[in-house]
Amino acid sequence: MEQKKFDPNSLIGLLLMAGIMMWMFYSQSQKAEAERAKKAKIEQQTDSIQKLREAQQIKDTIALENVNESTLAASNVDSLKLTEAKTALGAFAYSATLSSATDATTTIENELLKITVANKGGMIQELLLKDHLTYDKEPLYLVKDHNAALYIDFSTRDNRVLNTADMYFEPELIKNDGFTTLSMKLKVDQNRYLEYIYTLKPDDYLIDFSIKSQGLEQVLDVSKPIGLTWDMKTFHTEKSIKYENQYSALKYHYDGDEFDNISPMGDGKEKEIENIHWLAYKQQFFISILSADQPIKQALVSSQNLVKDEDKDTIYTKHFNTKIPLEATAGNLNYNWNYYFGPADYNILKTYDGHHYERAINMGWGIFRWINTYIIIPVFNSLESVIGSIGLIIILMTIVVRIIMSPLVYKSYLSSAKMKVLRPEMEEINKKYPDKKDAMKRQQETMALQSKAGVSMLSGCIPALLQMPVFFALFRFFPSWFDLRQKGFLWADDLSAYDEVLKLPFKIPVYGDHVSLFPLLASIAIFFYMQMSQSQQANMQPPQQEGMPDMQKMMKVMLYISPVMMLVFFNMYGSGLSLYYFVSNLLTIAIMYVIKTWVIDEKKVHALVQKKKAEAPNRKKSAFRQRLDDAMKQAQEQQELRKKK
Repeated sequence: MEQKKFDPNSLIGLLLMAGIMMWMFYSQSQKAEAERAKKAKIEQQTDSIQKLREAQQIKDTIALENVNESTLAASNVDSLKLTEAKTALGAFAYSATLSSATDATTTIENELLKITVANKGGMIQELLLKDHLTYDKEPLYLVKDHNAALYIDFSTRDNRVLNTADMYFEPELIKNDGFTTLSMKLKVDQNRYLEYIYTLKPDDYLIDFSIKSQGLEQVLDVSKPIGLTWDMKTFHTEKSIKYENQYSALKYHYDGDEFDNISPMGDGKEKEIENIHWLAYKQQFFISILSADQPIKQALVSSQNLVKDEDKDTIYTKHFNTKIPLEATAGNLNYNWNYYFGPADYNILKTYDGHHYERAINMGWGIFRWINTYIIIPVFNSLESVIGSIGLIIILMTIVVRIIMSPLVYKSYLSSAKMKVLRPEMEEINKKYPDKKDAMKRQQETMALQSKAGVSMLSGCIPALLQMPVFFALFRFFPSWFDLRQKGFLWADDLSAYDEVLKLPFKIPVYGDHVSLFPLLASIAIFFYMQMSQSQQANMQPPQQEGMPDMQKMMKVMLYISPVMMLVFFNMYGSGLSLYYFVSNLLTIAIMYVIKTWVIDEKKVHALVQKKKAEAPNRKKSAFRQRLDDAMKQAQEQQELRKKK
């Protein structure tokens, strides 16, 4: 048997093959490891992405849930609000859901007025008079800080009683050719509403104001009362609140030509009035008027004095209130009215023809108003058209009035001179009949003597009485005349208010806490005037008779009382009035001095009296004198008859 030999090549081949196989196994294992690592990495990334997606989904889900909860909450709130509105307002709940259901305001204005109207209530919230200031130079508001309101109370068919003051109106502003119209609608829906319409004209204090409704036939319960309320507390705007308060009052114009008012110092007075064209809340120098195109059939008005303590109650003067029943036509309201907010200026108010607004200015009654209307006002306006100083106008007007009244002063002084001539003879008659039982005979002979001499006690009194209407007319004119307001003269900075020259550290009852100079000067002038006229008045009085009051003593007392009364009571009054009385008394003193010194000659008067006495038997008695003599004769006969019984 053949023995095989060892082959090295075969060994090398086997080793190489073994190496190749080992390398192949190693490579495969490395590749598999790399694949596993890669796969693990991919799986890890995939897991991370999935986790992120899941986390985002969770966040999105949470956010979505939050949004849904928020939306649901808001929806619940709106639903709750609407439910509450329907419960409270019924058919008018729609108005509470509008964007206008806020405390927003709308402003309309012209050259004279600036008016702010509130969405809530649809009424005027502020009203500013642009051309005027208060006594302390602050902007002058007639309406502000809820001092005024105008609202309607009504019932609905679902048995609700509503008040427009608590409800929200939707504003709509329209401007056209200088006219500004503000529509305020209290809506049931887009086509049904209650509407206030304010129309402001250029350069005018008058505002057109309408109340209308549309489509409320099935909403309003017209079988129950519908009422308009106009309420206002008037602001203190002048220097003296006491003086201002005396000239603040509620006034109204009846159907026809009748005018009336509630007493300015009345407290809580309430009054039913009918057939009213307009009613006014008048302050001393400013006024708010509500007027209708058709007479207001019925109204309940009231006025309350708010000034109890002048040192504390300094914001308001009066509280005015008016309640007017409204009537629906075919289930809807339709009223066309006017508002006037502005100065209580006679000349401005008179320009509104047909309204008679000027009658709200207190110029007195009867003959006093006639004197102011046809004499004083035309004279004042004429002087004001050429003279710029109100103080000089007052002085010139006083001169005009005193010159016109001077013939009456002359007649009074002439009568006094005649009585002075007859006085010795009247004293002889008193001595002839000294007893009380002869008083009738004494009176008869005295009157017979005066008749013969052409002298009468009334001839001296009548001129003084004829001057009284002018006195009272001017007493009303000066506190009410707007042109005096905030016009200065000499030391007075406001002729419509007192002219304070000295502030006292204390307050004197009735007099006040200051010294006014014009009343002081007027008091001094009236003292000298009364002293000068005392002798004249003494001549006019018959000789002192037993049992009769001593008129001489009474006149001496009045000589001191009258100036003191002037000083005390006029200290708080407007300085324009005190200026008039001061100048008037000075002029009267001058006129009396001229008449006494150069006009009346007592010798000529004596001769005239004697001539009259000589002509008496042939002179026919006047009808008045005849009736007077007959009455005296009849009284004497009755007296003698009683004595016999």
